[in-house]
Amino acid sequence: MSFQAYLDTIEDKTGLTPREFVSLARERGFDTPDTKAGVILTWLKEEYGLGRGHGMALVHVIKKGPEINAEHVGTTGSHRDESATLWLDGKATRP
Repeated sequence: MSFQAYLDTIEDKTGLTPREFVSLARERGFDTPDTKAGVILTWLKEEYGLGRGHGMALVHVIKKGPEINAEHVGTTGSHRDESATLWLDGKATRP
């Protein structure tokens, strides 16, 4: 599953876009460099029922932003992505 597909599935499950999760995390102070992933994962599980894989995808965008490693961009493997920049504003608005 691509990184973007993880984010799309999160939106399907929760009704929230990745950008909305980033804002919610910022409101809680979870976007700071010293915030551990476990704190964010616990919040995502308790509030939204997200498991570790989907939670870690959000941890990445909360802590590091939309840029990902270009290693799988343009490949045909199961973890391929079309771009090294993730779309955070929801599936309906993706160009």
